[in-house]
Amino acid sequence: MSAPVTTPEPKSGFNIRDLKNLFGGGGSLKQFGILGALIVIILVFQVWTGGKTLQPGNLINLVQQYSYILILSIGMVMVIIAGHIDLSVGSVAAFTGILVAMAMRDWGIPWWAGLILGLLIGAAIGAWQGFWVAYVGVPAFIVTLAGMLIWRGANQFVGDSATIPVPDGFTVIGKGYLPEVGPATPYNNLTILLGLLIVVVVVIREIRARRTRAVMGAAADPAWLSVLRVVILAIVIMGAAVLFGSGRVGTSFPVSGIILGLLVLLYSFLTSNTIIGRHIYAVGGNKHAAELSGVNSKRVNFFVMMNMSVLASLAGMIFVARSQASGPQDGVGWELDAIAAVFIGGAAVAGGIGTVAGSIIGGLVMAVLSNGLALQGIGSDLVQIIKGLVLLIAVGVDVYNKTQGRPSLIGLMTSRNKTTTGGGDQGRVTASVAPGGGTPDTVTPADNK
Repeated sequence: MSAPVTTPEPKSGFNIRDLKNLFGGGGSLKQFGILGALIVIILVFQVWTGGKTLQPGNLINLVQQYSYILILSIGMVMVIIAGHIDLSVGSVAAFTGILVAMAMRDWGIPWWAGLILGLLIGAAIGAWQGFWVAYVGVPAFIVTLAGMLIWRGANQFVGDSATIPVPDGFTVIGKGYLPEVGPATPYNNLTILLGLLIVVVVVIREIRARRTRAVMGAAADPAWLSVLRVVILAIVIMGAAVLFGSGRVGTSFPVSGIILGLLVLLYSFLTSNTIIGRHIYAVGGNKHAAELSGVNSKRVNFFVMMNMSVLASLAGMIFVARSQASGPQDGVGWELDAIAAVFIGGAAVAGGIGTVAGSIIGGLVMAVLSNGLALQGIGSDLVQIIKGLVLLIAVGVDVYNKTQGRPSLIGLMTSRNKTTTGGGDQGRVTASVAPGGGTPDTVTPADNK
């Protein structure tokens, strides 16, 4: 007879050492990684700009100005995890934007139909590029470099290098806000309600996480630590809701921020809790081992390339909506900002490692840097230099940690989640079981070999 399974009792009593597990298990101050750097950068610019950084109007503009880059980083991290790169996203966004603007102007289609048309255009472009990468075997770098030239030229050819305005209804996705509803208060009621809803979700996730660890037989954090974690997150969330909701009348949390938040939730779930998500990590970590485990690498590569172009099209339409017109210079340099956000967020150059949350944090680092330096009147030339140095230092520190046998920043940031799901080793992913059954193989990413 097998020995009965015993569930470890939660730790009891206060121990200062337990604070190291506040936002991740078994780490130290390094576990905060780029998230800690983001907090420091915000505080530095808040002091340096005399409090302008966290003013409601500036935060609202920050979300509107950089939401499209953050959307691109969601798709780009999946491409990079799979071991590829996409240099065409800026051109795809510009080409989609000009076609949608022309369709609404010349054909008179409603704005919502224009939005659907843009997504279909992105899917078609992504299918074209995904075919060359997945089924012909041309490296994604070459395919998307060609795409960058093709779609940029197509944008200027179709639009005749002109600026094409879009109707007011379409601009909602780029420059719209949560409306004013309910009783008169000093804040936007829907923004405050959104903050409360997110706090409820945080509480539910914490409770479910503790129950999951108990069912799996893993030791749970002390109850006081879980309460402290939820309280800190609730204060941050509600503080942000109050700031966004207390802007000038007519403004509140941007619609583009709502779209971004929904995409973050969707793709975080997709990459962490679905078969296709596990397959993306497996292919990026070790393609041949993944194929031996039954993973269809061609299908995975096709999916990540097509998905990237769909998100690029959405980002392009949001930018056009905010600008109220599509122009020939839209999308220039966007691919570089998206790639920088992903690598600052801790993705591995060799593939197999990265998270949606890390990419968003990396994108926010770049956004806050650009915004803060602009508030201080720093020229665009110096801003580019500083952003380049930040990218180089962030990736350099991550690579150095790996060469010294220490976990990468992204590994430290995600250690708690991997422990919860049963994967304790840093940077390891599990390939799905082959259709015929059997035990899943553990695949080690290339950068951890």
